[in-house]
Amino acid sequence: MINNSTKRFSNKVLDYVKYRPDYPPQVIEFLKKQTGLSATYRVADIGSGTGIFTKHLLDLGCEVFAVEPNEPMRLAAEEMLKEYPNMVSVSAPADETTLPDHSVDLIVSAQAFHWFNTAETKKEFQRILKPDSFVALLWNKRIAEADAFSMAYDVLLQQKSTDYKEINHRKLDHTDFSSFFRDGNYTKVTFPNYQFFDESGLIGRASSSSYVPLPDTHEGKVFINELKTIFNQYQQNGEVKFQYSTEVYLGQI
Repeated sequence: MINNSTKRFSNKVLDYVKYRPDYPPQVIEFLKKQTGLSATYRVADIGSGTGIFTKHLLDLGCEVFAVEPNEPMRLAAEEMLKEYPNMVSVSAPADETTLPDHSVDLIVSAQAFHWFNTAETKKEFQRILKPDSFVALLWNKRIAEADAFSMAYDVLLQQKSTDYKEINHRKLDHTDFSSFFRDGNYTKVTFPNYQFFDESGLIGRASSSSYVPLPDTHEGKVFINELKTIFNQYQQNGEVKFQYSTEVYLGQI
């Protein structure tokens, strides 16, 4: 099991690129309204991974510093986004971004903040962010109780994955966000999001998670066999639905 958060997804990159959910367009609209986000902004996307959210910022015309310490994920982003001249790929962790002081208008972190050293990261964000600018923390959180399929899938994860119960983003709560954002003030908004998968897509989506055993291991084969059983039980017209709540936490630091 890989405990180093900068390496956990190294052997999951292809599945991550293909099967992880995108973010609904309402997220960018919310950030535009609340922060003034526009094509003139320089944005630091911290823990940018394979560039799923980075692409939305690039499409808006922002100059984006995609900061990602995991080399396979960073290289995948560079390949996917190679046509964007406004992307700067940075090999660095969240608490040592190497970016200049007070150089960015907005910091975003999508599906990554739960891996960071919060105290050190806050200091680094304060260093690189322009005064009184904003930080946006985003997650696509799967709704485990959405329906019978979702509940069965969650039970399988609890029984057959490596450290599903210990993944840190499950533990972040109001106290964590209050201590991170200035004076405990932040705004939380949620947007509905979903994906549909056939059987192979479901296996790929599951395999993209760091806590799911690799498919070529004994544990992985057992997991996939049970996942196929769940799919066959709950599929409708050859598909199952993953339902998410896309959560955005926005504030100053």
